[in-house]
Amino acid sequence: MYRDTLILQGDALTMYRDALALQGDALTMYPHALALQGNALTMYPHALALQRIAKFNSLRINEIQYLGTSK
Repeated sequence: MYRDTLILQGDALTMYRDALALQGDALTMYPHALALQGNALTMYPHALALQRIAKFNSLRINEIQYLGTSK
């Protein structure tokens, strides 16, 4: 019985060590996540501008096609 208790205690310590390692990994990755979030916010206006340009081009193409078929 005592041996089983020691084994379980060893398993608990191993899991605690692993949890601390994962916590350290999460803290290490946090600045990278913040940087990626900042990059996404920086690129968002550019994505909106590209979306507007694509919509404008689509409307112009439709207009050209309409004018070309109305002759």
